[in-house]
Amino acid sequence: MNDTLPNGTLQNGTLHNGTGDDVAQAAPSGNASDSVADNRGWAASAHIAALVAALATSWFAGVAGAVAAFVVWLIVRDRSTFAAAHAKEALNFNFSMFLYAVASIVLVVFTLGLGLLVAVPVWIVLAIAWLVFTIVAAVKAYDGVDYRYPLTIRLF
Repeated sequence: MNDTLPNGTLQNGTLHNGTGDDVAQAAPSGNASDSVADNRGWAASAHIAALVAALATSWFAGVAGAVAAFVVWLIVRDRSTFAAAHAKEALNFNFSMFLYAVASIVLVVFTLGLGLLVAVPVWIVLAIAWLVFTIVAAVKAYDGVDYRYPLTIRLF
């Protein structure tokens, strides 16, 4: 079946010349590359904001990081599913780190300080993992790649 369209007809984003041959692809409206870069920037900023907030608040690191990621999620949730997913992942990861810290403090208290033998190495490993995973997540987000943090309890 030969579906020829009138000269200059736009169908499915393709400009037709009336003979059935496609002439050129129509340019999308708006600037899609700015939108994609903006989404990637917001996604990366969710991870970076969580990192900066956590570093600035000492032992409340997980809570401050979760709050920062939550604020980014509130800003982008209706504009970009990609950035919102990254913000939610950063929120879950930072809140998980907070829960791990609380659990280790409870261990230390209930063992009358003997738990420090276990807690201190765990704190060091968690701190390094938290820093490395957050940087990796920010880079992946900026590259436009979905990223799932390991060691994360996904509550949100």
